[in-house]
Amino acid sequence: MKLSQYAKKQGVTYRTAFRWWQAGQIQGYQLPSGTIVVTEGEQEPPKEREPRVAIYARVSSHEHRPNLKRQVERLEDYCAAKGYQIALVVTEIASGVNDSRPKLLTLLRDEKISHIVVEHKDRLTRFGFRYLETLLELAGRHIEVVNLAENNREDLLADLTSILYSFTARLYGQRRRAKRKTEAIVQQLQAEEEEPS
Repeated sequence: MKLSQYAKKQGVTYRTAFRWWQAGQIQGYQLPSGTIVVTEGEQEPPKEREPRVAIYARVSSHEHRPNLKRQVERLEDYCAAKGYQIALVVTEIASGVNDSRPKLLTLLRDEKISHIVVEHKDRLTRFGFRYLETLLELAGRHIEVVNLAENNREDLLADLTSILYSFTARLYGQRRRAKRKTEAIVQQLQAEEEEPS
Protein backbone atom coordinates (compact mmCIF):
# COMPACT_ATOMS: atom_id res chain seq x y z
CA MET A 1 0.00 0.00 0.00
CA LYS A 2 1.09 3.60 -0.52
CA LEU A 3 2.66 5.47 2.38
CA SER A 4 -0.31 7.87 2.47
CA GLN A 5 -2.71 4.92 2.91
CA TYR A 6 -0.45 3.47 5.61
CA ALA A 7 -0.46 6.83 7.46
CA LYS A 8 -4.28 6.96 7.42
CA LYS A 9 -4.49 3.37 8.61
CA GLN A 10 -2.13 4.14 11.50
CA GLY A 11 -3.90 7.43 12.35
CA VAL A 12 -0.81 9.59 11.82
CA THR A 13 0.08 12.34 9.39
CA TYR A 14 1.87 11.61 6.15
CA ARG A 15 4.88 13.59 7.39
CA THR A 16 5.16 11.36 10.49
CA ALA A 17 4.91 8.20 8.41
CA PHE A 18 7.54 9.58 6.04
CA ARG A 19 9.93 10.20 8.98
CA TRP A 20 9.35 6.62 10.18
CA TRP A 21 10.15 5.33 6.67
CA GLN A 22 13.33 7.45 6.52
CA ALA A 23 14.38 6.11 9.93
CA GLY A 24 13.88 2.54 8.69
CA GLN A 25 10.99 1.84 11.05
CA ILE A 26 8.68 0.94 8.16
CA GLN A 27 9.45 -1.75 5.61
CA GLY A 28 8.95 -0.68 2.01
CA TYR A 29 10.49 0.52 -1.19
CA GLN A 30 10.39 3.60 -3.36
CA LEU A 31 9.30 3.51 -7.00
CA PRO A 32 11.23 5.48 -9.64
CA SER A 33 8.31 7.94 -9.65
CA GLY A 34 9.04 8.72 -5.98
CA THR A 35 5.99 6.93 -4.57
CA ILE A 36 6.74 5.00 -1.39
CA VAL A 37 5.11 1.60 -1.11
CA VAL A 38 4.84 0.05 2.35
CA THR A 39 5.32 -3.73 2.45
CA GLU A 40 5.02 -4.22 6.18
CA GLY A 41 3.11 -7.45 6.73
CA GLU A 42 3.11 -8.15 2.99
CA GLN A 43 5.22 -10.23 0.68
CA GLU A 44 8.30 -8.73 -0.95
CA PRO A 45 7.58 -6.71 -4.08
CA PRO A 46 7.24 -8.92 -7.12
CA LYS A 47 10.41 -9.07 -9.14
CA GLU A 48 10.12 -8.32 -12.82
CA ARG A 49 9.95 -11.66 -14.54
CA GLU A 50 12.17 -12.51 -17.44
CA PRO A 51 10.29 -12.23 -20.71
CA ARG A 52 9.15 -15.48 -22.35
CA VAL A 53 9.87 -14.95 -26.01
CA ALA A 54 8.23 -16.71 -28.93
CA ILE A 55 9.33 -16.49 -32.54
CA TYR A 56 6.56 -16.52 -35.15
CA ALA A 57 7.50 -17.21 -38.78
CA ARG A 58 5.06 -17.64 -41.65
CA VAL A 59 5.09 -18.21 -45.38
CA SER A 60 2.03 -18.22 -47.62
CA SER A 61 2.54 -21.51 -49.49
CA HIS A 62 4.42 -24.83 -49.41
CA GLU A 63 6.67 -23.76 -52.28
CA HIS A 64 8.14 -21.11 -49.94
CA ARG A 65 8.97 -23.63 -47.21
CA PRO A 66 12.77 -23.11 -47.56
CA ASN A 67 12.23 -19.42 -46.76
CA LEU A 68 10.47 -20.45 -43.54
CA LYS A 69 13.64 -22.06 -42.22
CA ARG A 70 15.76 -19.04 -43.18
CA GLN A 71 13.22 -16.74 -41.52
CA VAL A 72 13.49 -18.71 -38.27
CA GLU A 73 17.30 -18.60 -38.41
CA ARG A 74 17.29 -14.81 -38.86
CA LEU A 75 14.86 -14.41 -35.94
CA GLU A 76 16.97 -16.69 -33.73
CA ASP A 77 20.05 -14.60 -34.54
CA TYR A 78 18.13 -11.41 -33.71
CA CYS A 79 16.94 -12.82 -30.36
CA ALA A 80 20.45 -13.97 -29.50
CA ALA A 81 21.79 -10.49 -30.24
CA LYS A 82 19.10 -8.95 -27.98
CA GLY A 83 19.83 -11.48 -25.21
CA TYR A 84 16.40 -13.10 -25.39
CA GLN A 85 15.89 -16.70 -24.31
CA ILE A 86 13.58 -18.27 -26.88
CA ALA A 87 10.80 -20.25 -25.20
CA LEU A 88 8.88 -21.21 -28.34
CA VAL A 89 9.34 -21.28 -32.12
CA VAL A 90 6.09 -21.25 -34.11
CA THR A 91 6.15 -21.78 -37.88
CA GLU A 92 3.10 -21.75 -40.09
CA ILE A 93 2.26 -22.11 -43.77
CA ALA A 94 -0.86 -20.04 -44.35
CA SER A 95 -2.15 -16.91 -46.03
CA GLY A 96 -1.61 -13.64 -44.19
CA VAL A 97 -4.92 -12.33 -45.50
CA ASN A 98 -7.32 -14.62 -43.65
CA ASP A 99 -7.65 -15.61 -40.01
CA SER A 100 -7.46 -19.39 -40.51
CA ARG A 101 -4.15 -19.82 -38.72
CA PRO A 102 -4.53 -22.14 -35.74
CA LYS A 103 -0.89 -21.91 -34.64
CA LEU A 104 -1.00 -18.11 -34.48
CA LEU A 105 -4.29 -18.18 -32.58
CA THR A 106 -2.81 -20.64 -30.07
CA LEU A 107 0.23 -18.38 -29.66
CA LEU A 108 -1.93 -15.30 -29.10
CA ARG A 109 -3.93 -17.17 -26.42
CA ASP A 110 -0.78 -18.32 -24.57
CA GLU A 111 -0.55 -15.79 -21.73
CA LYS A 112 2.81 -17.20 -20.61
CA ILE A 113 4.41 -15.72 -23.73
CA SER A 114 5.23 -12.06 -23.07
CA HIS A 115 7.08 -11.23 -26.31
CA ILE A 116 6.25 -12.33 -29.86
CA VAL A 117 9.05 -11.61 -32.31
CA VAL A 118 8.29 -11.43 -36.04
CA GLU A 119 10.47 -10.44 -38.99
CA HIS A 120 7.91 -8.15 -40.70
CA LYS A 121 4.44 -6.98 -39.67
CA ASP A 122 2.87 -8.92 -42.54
CA ARG A 123 4.34 -12.19 -41.26
CA LEU A 124 1.96 -11.80 -38.32
CA THR A 125 -1.01 -10.34 -40.19
CA ARG A 126 -1.64 -8.33 -43.34
CA PHE A 127 -4.43 -6.30 -41.73
CA GLY A 128 -5.17 -5.19 -38.19
CA PHE A 129 -1.62 -5.28 -36.84
CA ARG A 130 -2.22 -2.25 -34.61
CA TYR A 131 -5.31 -3.91 -33.11
CA LEU A 132 -3.34 -7.02 -32.17
CA GLU A 133 -0.49 -4.92 -30.82
CA THR A 134 -2.83 -2.79 -28.68
CA LEU A 135 -4.76 -5.76 -27.29
CA LEU A 136 -1.57 -7.60 -26.35
CA GLU A 137 -0.13 -4.48 -24.70
CA LEU A 138 -3.25 -4.22 -22.55
CA ALA A 139 -2.45 -7.74 -21.34
CA GLY A 140 1.16 -6.74 -20.60
CA ARG A 141 2.49 -8.50 -23.70
CA HIS A 142 4.49 -7.18 -26.61
CA ILE A 143 4.96 -7.74 -30.35
CA GLU A 144 8.46 -6.96 -31.58
CA VAL A 145 8.95 -6.42 -35.31
CA VAL A 146 12.52 -6.84 -36.51
CA ASN A 147 12.20 -5.04 -39.86
CA LEU A 148 9.80 -2.13 -39.71
CA ALA A 149 8.78 -0.57 -43.01
CA GLU A 150 11.08 2.27 -44.01
CA ASN A 151 8.19 4.57 -44.76
CA ASN A 152 4.42 4.73 -45.07
CA ARG A 153 4.62 4.29 -48.85
CA GLU A 154 6.13 0.82 -48.43
CA ASP A 155 3.40 -0.10 -45.95
CA LEU A 156 0.69 1.26 -48.25
CA LEU A 157 2.00 -0.70 -51.24
CA ALA A 158 2.10 -3.90 -49.18
CA ASP A 159 -1.51 -3.33 -48.06
CA LEU A 160 -2.66 -2.61 -51.62
CA THR A 161 -1.00 -5.80 -52.85
CA SER A 162 -2.68 -7.78 -50.07
CA ILE A 163 -6.11 -6.39 -50.92
CA LEU A 164 -5.69 -7.16 -54.62
CA TYR A 165 -4.48 -10.67 -53.81
CA SER A 166 -7.42 -11.27 -51.48
CA PHE A 167 -10.06 -10.07 -53.96
CA THR A 168 -8.46 -11.98 -56.83
CA ALA A 169 -8.43 -15.20 -54.80
CA ARG A 170 -12.11 -14.71 -53.88
CA LEU A 171 -13.04 -13.93 -57.48
CA TYR A 172 -11.35 -17.07 -58.80
CA GLY A 173 -12.95 -19.10 -56.01
CA GLN A 174 -16.40 -17.79 -56.96
CA ARG A 175 -15.75 -18.55 -60.63
CA ARG A 176 -14.73 -22.12 -59.76
CA ARG A 177 -17.86 -22.60 -57.65
CA ALA A 178 -20.06 -21.14 -60.41
CA LYS A 179 -18.40 -23.42 -62.96
CA ARG A 180 -19.05 -26.48 -60.77
CA LYS A 181 -22.69 -25.46 -60.27
CA THR A 182 -23.14 -25.01 -64.03
CA GLU A 183 -21.57 -28.43 -64.68
CA ALA A 184 -23.86 -30.03 -62.10
CA ILE A 185 -26.95 -28.42 -63.68
CA VAL A 186 -25.88 -29.57 -67.17
CA GLN A 187 -25.30 -33.13 -65.90
CA GLN A 188 -28.71 -33.16 -64.24
CA LEU A 189 -30.41 -31.90 -67.41
CA GLN A 190 -28.62 -34.54 -69.49
CA ALA A 191 -29.62 -37.23 -67.02
CA GLU A 192 -33.27 -36.10 -67.23
CA GLU A 193 -33.15 -36.16 -71.07
CA GLU A 194 -31.78 -39.70 -71.07
CA GLU A 195 -34.55 -40.99 -68.81
CA PRO A 196 -37.41 -42.62 -70.76
CA SER A 197 -40.65 -40.63 -70.67
